[in-house]
Amino acid sequence: QQSKKTNTMAAESKKEEFRKYLEKSGVIDALTKVLVALYEEPEKPTNALDFIKQFLGAPTSGEVENMKGETDELRNKNSELESQVADLTKKLEELQAGGE
Repeated sequence: QQSKKTNTMAAESKKEEFRKYLEKSGVIDALTKVLVALYEEPEKPTNALDFIKQFLGAPTSGEVENMKGETDELRNKNSELESQVADLTKKLEELQAGGE
């Protein structure tokens, strides 16, 4: 019975400590503001999670997908350019060797 009470008190203490941490770091205030904004939104968004992300300044799911596609394109272009640099470097070395 006593250990059960001690465990409960320890859990409550941990909860209170965590609540204070959230409050001190501004999380509770930020969540309250975003939830109030969502509540006051006249036309509720179809994707509430994207609304919350956007309100907090994070990219939405669609934006993340666009960035992934753009990253892939840029990686491919980078590979092409690295290949061109290697080819041109080789040609330049050949020309310099031929001129000596």
